[in-house]
Amino acid sequence: MERCLIPIMAQQSELQIGVAGQTVILNCGSIPHKTEVTWKYNNLIFSKGKATMTNRSEIDRRSKNLKVLDLRLSDAGSYTCEYDSRIVSISLHVFQLTISSGGYFLASEVPELTLMQRSSRSLPDLTITVSDSNKNTVRSTPSENTTRQKYILKLKKLEATDSGTWMCHIHSDSPLINQNIPFDVKVLGFQNPNLERKYVTVDSTVILSWLLNFQKIKWKEDFTGQLNWKQQESATAHELLDFNVTARGEQHETKKSSHFWFEIPESKPEGTIKVELPKVHFNHSGQYKCELAYKGRYVQSRIDLVDLQKPGRPLLRGAEMTLTCQVSGLLPPNTHLLWERVNGTQMDIKKSKQHEVKVKVNASGLWTCHLIEDNDRKISLHYPVEETPAWNSYVTVGASIGGSVLTLGLACLCIISSIRWQRRRQHRKRMAQARQYLLENKTCQCQR
Repeated sequence: MERCLIPIMAQQSELQIGVAGQTVILNCGSIPHKTEVTWKYNNLIFSKGKATMTNRSEIDRRSKNLKVLDLRLSDAGSYTCEYDSRIVSISLHVFQLTISSGGYFLASEVPELTLMQRSSRSLPDLTITVSDSNKNTVRSTPSENTTRQKYILKLKKLEATDSGTWMCHIHSDSPLINQNIPFDVKVLGFQNPNLERKYVTVDSTVILSWLLNFQKIKWKEDFTGQLNWKQQESATAHELLDFNVTARGEQHETKKSSHFWFEIPESKPEGTIKVELPKVHFNHSGQYKCELAYKGRYVQSRIDLVDLQKPGRPLLRGAEMTLTCQVSGLLPPNTHLLWERVNGTQMDIKKSKQHEVKVKVNASGLWTCHLIEDNDRKISLHYPVEETPAWNSYVTVGASIGGSVLTLGLACLCIISSIRWQRRRQHRKRMAQARQYLLENKTCQCQR
């Protein structure tokens, strides 16, 4: 009897992409509802709806598709679905993307991205493109340890505004792969610029503030920080306050320094470190540096406070005085001081070359000292120069003459009194001599 051989029809192997940590569904095709299927992984049979190599897989009763949960790099390989003498072969190519520091960074840090791939086929040469949360392409530098199995990329230096969901795009021509893998980047830092300069006049009130972004990015870790002040780069730093933020987002601040008087304003938005100097002194200028610390790593933001002060006295008629506009420290290269008289001439304008500028004036009016940065007037200080009124000058002259006459009169009175006293003294001396003479004559007469 001749045997009847039933050929097994096998479909061409399909390529399917999976990402570690995600769920992948392997499709067996259109199968009748009551058809029995057998799934195999590298020729190992799945039994009772569960994969023999893991408890993370299950076969859907209706569609007969194989679902693999929490995909791992080791799950890559050849999968087959057999039914009614048919075989569907699927090659599962798995990518695993990891980012350094678990995706938690401080501003100015450089993240490192690692992409690994595994497949039952030969590994392709990949082209990797990374874009940030604003969909801007990020320049990446491959590490020397990069291989076809493991790609290591160093990304750009981070800023606080880089927080968000980034995208890693993977491309290959053979086999054709176009895969996007999103990943989260959380950057703890200051939302205001890293270097800020504030110009204030002496005796005014100034508020220095640093806006943190830990609530905006929902930072779920503890971190600490402190605020330091020093007048010059080489000077000793003074700690003004320290603070800590708990995992719940609770912020606590402690005043540390008694070097000068400052306040911590109570009414401030959450996530803000704020210091108020109620009355700025000339020696309050300098660098105010706020520093964050997280797991032994640090990030900082600095505010330079520049104080501007002026002289003050009225101008006497016909006199000349020197106005001095001075800042508390050396001016940056792009900054200078400028004196000018309102409604004055070009002769009244003088530009500084150092941290101090002086101008001699012999005209009254409103004088203004401008602090200019990149042709932008940051702060202006007005100084009215007033002439002493004419009647006031007359009073002054009259008072001077009267004082001179009074002094002369007192001198004459002293001389006259001295002469009279000398005359009285001589008169008393002559009278004493006369009495002595008469006494001697009487004595002689008695002896006779």
